[in-house]
Amino acid sequence: MQDLLYFYKQMHDYAGWKLYGTMFVMGIMSLLDGAAVLLLIPLISLTGVMSFEGGSTVVASLLTYLERLPELVGGLPGILILYVLLVTTQQLLARFVEIQHAGLQHGYFRYVRVRIYEALLHADWRFFMKHRNSDLLHTLTAETAKASTGAHSFLQLMSGLVFTGIQIAVAFWLAPSITLFVIVSGVMLLLFSRHFVRRSMELGGRNLTLGEEYMAGITDHMNGMKDVKSNALEQSRLTWFERVTENMKQEQVEFTKVKTKSRMYYKLASTTLTALVIFAAVSLFQAQTAQLLLVIVIFARLWPRVTGLQDGLEQLGTRMPSFREVRKVTEEAEQAREWPKGTVAQPLAIDESIALKHVSFSYESGKAALKDVSVRIPARRTTAVVGKSGAGKSTLIDVLLGLHRPQQGEMSIDGQRVTNEMIPGLRQSVGYVPQDPFVFHGTVGNNLRLVKPDATVEEMWEALRFAAADEFVQKLPDGLDTELGDRGVRLSGGERQRLVLARAILRQTPVLILDEATSALDSDNEQKIQQALENMRGRMTVIVIAHRLSTIRHADQVLVLEGGRVIQQGGYQTLAKEKNGAFHDLLQKQQV
Repeated sequence: MQDLLYFYKQMHDYAGWKLYGTMFVMGIMSLLDGAAVLLLIPLISLTGVMSFEGGSTVVASLLTYLERLPELVGGLPGILILYVLLVTTQQLLARFVEIQHAGLQHGYFRYVRVRIYEALLHADWRFFMKHRNSDLLHTLTAETAKASTGAHSFLQLMSGLVFTGIQIAVAFWLAPSITLFVIVSGVMLLLFSRHFVRRSMELGGRNLTLGEEYMAGITDHMNGMKDVKSNALEQSRLTWFERVTENMKQEQVEFTKVKTKSRMYYKLASTTLTALVIFAAVSLFQAQTAQLLLVIVIFARLWPRVTGLQDGLEQLGTRMPSFREVRKVTEEAEQAREWPKGTVAQPLAIDESIALKHVSFSYESGKAALKDVSVRIPARRTTAVVGKSGAGKSTLIDVLLGLHRPQQGEMSIDGQRVTNEMIPGLRQSVGYVPQDPFVFHGTVGNNLRLVKPDATVEEMWEALRFAAADEFVQKLPDGLDTELGDRGVRLSGGERQRLVLARAILRQTPVLILDEATSALDSDNEQKIQQALENMRGRMTVIVIAHRLSTIRHADQVLVLEGGRVIQQGGYQTLAKEKNGAFHDLLQKQQV
């Protein structure tokens, strides 16, 4: 019930008066529907097949009035015209409501998708370290789509409640005893049906788990297709795929079994209750032929509404796990928001230095990645960060990027402590080239313009030349307009690195961070990048994580990390001469 109320609140927040306006129109439709049915009585009277007797009861009075209606509207033609007008009006309103429902459903779908996507975009880095990308992708696509169909079921349920409520009120006015009998029977069946609703929710939860397993496996397989084929893993992967899809099929069959079983019970109950209602109308309430006809009409209109409510509850039951998952991920991402909504990012001016003072950071596993790190990175100079694998180099860069916040100590720029509100500006001031460069699907030009949408062709070629990427781009079939494929599959590893480096250079930020950015380059292109970095001296603050120490010979400062601590700091030549130092050992191992 709590999830259903939250669902209603979300629909209310999104749709507002449109939701209630649609319900009002549905109420009018229900009244017109009842009026159209009642017009069948004067039509039958005109045929002479059945006569309606007067009396003092409400039903008898209504029947007598309906019998005289042809005299008031001009006989059979008037009745038929009135009937056609009522049905036409009802169908026009039904079309209006259906269009409104489509707008509400798909609009709500978009509203949910935009909200969760915005929350994911602004969540901090810790959030993404706790969640599998495939699970987030599954929630953003499949589960939001299911939540949208849940919105459709919710609207259908609301429609059924409006129709049922109005028709119960009219039926109760005409035949209170029999209507009460129908209501009690319907409530008893709804209570009995709780088992089917709970079962539907269980199946929905299992379907959610299977969907996440399917998406995770498919994502891994596609991303690792080269490893799959290189290691002849096709059969094992196919076996996994067949198992998961078989389980998904069985879940759908099981849901169909539950749905058809509940419908079968309702059909049987409907038949039994119809017989009981007729028997009660004739034997217990001494209904006349005309009254019996009216009772049957009332029951025929009411009972499908009651069973429709049950169908709606079952459909909502299967969608509730999806809606709950979307709600959970959205709220968790919103709670992990990096900075307040509406924060305007202003690039930071870095005139003197970036400094870390007694900075420590540990991951949630408890592993200490940085321990009491205090360093000063001078502006417009090149600083290299070296060390063995696991020394803390990447974590140090993540702290400088604002992806991780120091758990102890602080980071400052030009002597001013970097606060959470300054992180957007910091990101605007840093160009970053990761070790595993990511190229987006699209053209070379599209990838470059991601960071500078108004970049001219000349600016893009200048950035490509600076990154030693112009030569291979010129050889591509369509130059800047060449489609690169998924994750830049048409490029080699070195070409992707140079393209991403060009993208970072095009941003023209005061700080450039290179995380093993030359690891996939040959010696010739590595020299070109070294020359490009040399050209930046005095113009940009360059921070380089380097595995190949030959690439940092001209660095103004070298930081050596080990076990999360800075154990050496100084110029390249100075550290190289310290024979007992860790940097000297690293050099010796690479020269062997």
